[in-house]
Amino acid sequence: MKILLTGSAGFIGTAIAEALEADGDEVVRVDLMLPQAHGESAPPGGTHQIDVRDAATDPTGAWSGLLEGVDAVCHQAAVVGAGVTVADLPAYASHNDLGTAALLAAMHDADVHRLVVASSMVVYGEGRYTCETHGDQVPPPRAVAALDAGDFENHCPHCDATLGWSLVDESARLDPRSSYAASKLAQEHYTSAWVRQADASAIALRYHNVYGPGMPRDTPYSGVAAMFRSSLERGEAPRVYEDGAQMRDFVHVADVARANVLALRSVVGEQRGRFAAYNVASGHPVSILDVAERVAQGTDAQDLAPDVTGGYRLGDVRHIVASPERAATDLGFRAEILPEVGLPAFATVPLRA
Repeated sequence: MKILLTGSAGFIGTAIAEALEADGDEVVRVDLMLPQAHGESAPPGGTHQIDVRDAATDPTGAWSGLLEGVDAVCHQAAVVGAGVTVADLPAYASHNDLGTAALLAAMHDADVHRLVVASSMVVYGEGRYTCETHGDQVPPPRAVAALDAGDFENHCPHCDATLGWSLVDESARLDPRSSYAASKLAQEHYTSAWVRQADASAIALRYHNVYGPGMPRDTPYSGVAAMFRSSLERGEAPRVYEDGAQMRDFVHVADVARANVLALRSVVGEQRGRFAAYNVASGHPVSILDVAERVAQGTDAQDLAPDVTGGYRLGDVRHIVASPERAATDLGFRAEILPEVGLPAFATVPLRA
């Protein structure tokens, strides 16, 4: 296959490019090299340093010919993170929403109608919750007064019992609760509309918490596993918000890359006119406190017990844990590197400055 890969110099994009090329595929690499993601790094060799927001209009001619002969596009380029301030909203809308729309228009003009797009677990908002008495429940955002009092759980609106978490599948309602989440859902919606209007085919991969070699460190957009590791390297206890019992799914970047390769093979091989979304997850839930402890296991700082602060961040959700079954059934994807192995190993792998 010939694949145009946006965000090719990023954490996940780099792993995808390596996986595709190891399979013998040709990769056309595109990355804007945003400073907040790459610092002052020069683009890797063979990378077209251009903006996906220019794909449809191509004001400089940099996009000319890049889509020629391409079998599918793998769209990873995005501003990531939860959104540090409200001032980040225009950047998410511009890079993620407009960038995706411009790329889709350019693909249609170039007669390229196969796409895999990076989405995220954040489109779900809170995960799935059940009450032993009243069944499935949809909790509202947690109240500030409850968080201030140290009550971090969601409660049944009928009996006030603590709600238990359950696995979220792809049919769950979508309820984005941050600027980043809103932009990822917009990317899915633009893609779904493009599939219908252009008689195309696309797959959205909803990544859960991705970690592994090449992950960025010490930025407002770094993942929590990288932040825990940085604290340990400074000789400081990892700081854990709330009570540390928040449940998540951590999936290794090598597995995410393999999921993209499988999705690209699927979307190229199927008939046009189909859009589908899949969770990309390990299928082995862990608490945030467990993550801190497991990263510490891989270091010489195992005596630094995590600092469970009781603090919180507005917009954080309590539990979000995925069902990996649809991806296993449709794409043949199951994670191979499980958190109990991958998280301790993560403590010593090379990260991106």
